[in-house]
Amino acid sequence: MAKRLTYVAMGNDLFSVQNSPLTAEQAETLNRLIPALTTEQLTWLGGYLAGFNAARQGAGSAAQPMAQPVADASPARAVTVLFGSQTGNAEKLAEMLCQRLSAAGFTPTLQNMGSYKTRQLKREDYLFVIVSTHGEGDPPDNAEAFHEFLHGKKAPKLDSLRFSVLALGDSSYEHFCKTGQDFDTRLEALGGQRFYPRMDCDVDYDDSAEAWIDGILKSLSDELSTPAAVTTGSAVAVPATTSSYSRKNPFPAALLENLKITGRGSSKDVRHVELSLEGSSLSFEPGDSLGIVPSNCPELVAELMEVAGLDPKAVVSDAKKETTTLEEALSHSYEITTITRPFLEKYATFAESRELGRLLQEENRAQLRDFIYGREIIDVVRGYPLRGITAEQFIGLLRKLPPRLYSIASSYQANPDEVHLTVGVVRYQSHGRSRKGVATTFLSERVPEDGTVPVYVDSNKNFRLPEDSATPIIMVGPGTGVAPFRAFLEEREVTEASGRNWLFFGDRHFHTDFLYQREWLDYRKNGLLTRIDVAFSRDEEKKTYVQHRMLENSRELYAWLEEGAYFYVCGDAEYMAPDVHEALLSIVEKESRVSREKAVEYVRDLQQSRRYQRDVY
Repeated sequence: MAKRLTYVAMGNDLFSVQNSPLTAEQAETLNRLIPALTTEQLTWLGGYLAGFNAARQGAGSAAQPMAQPVADASPARAVTVLFGSQTGNAEKLAEMLCQRLSAAGFTPTLQNMGSYKTRQLKREDYLFVIVSTHGEGDPPDNAEAFHEFLHGKKAPKLDSLRFSVLALGDSSYEHFCKTGQDFDTRLEALGGQRFYPRMDCDVDYDDSAEAWIDGILKSLSDELSTPAAVTTGSAVAVPATTSSYSRKNPFPAALLENLKITGRGSSKDVRHVELSLEGSSLSFEPGDSLGIVPSNCPELVAELMEVAGLDPKAVVSDAKKETTTLEEALSHSYEITTITRPFLEKYATFAESRELGRLLQEENRAQLRDFIYGREIIDVVRGYPLRGITAEQFIGLLRKLPPRLYSIASSYQANPDEVHLTVGVVRYQSHGRSRKGVATTFLSERVPEDGTVPVYVDSNKNFRLPEDSATPIIMVGPGTGVAPFRAFLEEREVTEASGRNWLFFGDRHFHTDFLYQREWLDYRKNGLLTRIDVAFSRDEEKKTYVQHRMLENSRELYAWLEEGAYFYVCGDAEYMAPDVHEALLSIVEKESRVSREKAVEYVRDLQQSRRYQRDVY
């Protein structure tokens, strides 16, 4: 097993001569180098050193010079891990794979699709792609350019490439894992050989991802005959953390406040929720999300069991493979609202329903989409009764209850041991039934005043404030999409950042839906918020949205971009985000007096330099 480089912070230095076998000169060199490295560079360096050490030990020489490239010593062990990530999950899995590869004696290179040099592609021997699907089948922002290149005329022949793809997605969307499938199909079409089968992962991806990583390690070990042991999924090395609480082990956060912040008469119910993290050692940065592990509505659970003709006390295995009652399993472990294609496929088979079978045929995708819209699992069970199904068989049709992610609306530095959320409560009518969001009504209705909420921090390195606090920022956040920008401004206030701040906010009505109005006006008065432009779509005969306010201020917005401003968007991915993107393109095209193609190139450069970041859902 290759040794992994570790370091311990000691005052202003990472290493000291007293606590390491390094010479004073070596320690000084590392103390200068390591703090300036990114996570991607540190992961690459760890793999480089592990591979170099393994190669040197294999050669039986302690005098082999460090400057010699590892690839020269062991070219067959050099592999590239390429990720495309919107919220950070694909990046975390890519880092995990690199750690496992390094531990097994290979030399992984970790690459972000947004910065990957496409000319390198034809020189790759082993390429492992981890990519999520965003929205309705779209690649993540940092994968768009590479996806376009790979499917264009300039893509090279890849006859010597060995590859495998881990695809992340959500089966409640029609185009489940489409981006990963696109890469898998295209790499093969260009001549690449599939080294290991593609794995498609749903929102509960942990087990599937670990199985794929295990398969990659075993296949590499078998093919390259490496003597290094292959660690199993239970021994996955993960980055050091200051807390033991995670997605699999959430922290019970005490509810501090649940305040409705929309006014009387509003058509919306938006809550400001504050939770205590005291005693958890959890921390976060502006731009991160909070994972909420909800429970299902008790009334819906009871109705579903009654309609299915199942005994609530029947003994079953829950999502953790532990024995419990059906009622408990449906309350806490399984998704009982969202209809997914995998659920319908299993249900149609068990129910022997020809009608559902026809809907699932490829040529009937549009009809299936119409059928699913506005319906929930209970509608399927009521409309297509199951005969003779057991409780264990029923939960076998369901997927695990996924956590819900909410953009954090507070700065940890400004509010230590607290985390704030902006929650739009989901309630609506469809197909003759009242519906409600699982997590939003859990937070707003079912957590008592002295209750707790299971939570964990979900880091999002793709949505971050500029490292230089003097850099200006432009924030577009209509509705609850304003949440992370509340965190941004709190952070910039407490750190006394000098950069200018411009907020675009929109909602339906000024008097009832101006979320955090007093805070924005206070920030405007004290100078933290340089300017704020608002759009209330239902207050005028002609509907006005945030993208219209952007266009009205196109000259100044473009001037801010030319001065180095970062541009952020948070909120609805289906309508708002594309409209804002189109407005940004139009502004660049108009104010710089260039063609649409040049404007597209300008905006893409903003994305690749991380000056245009989106957190959309």
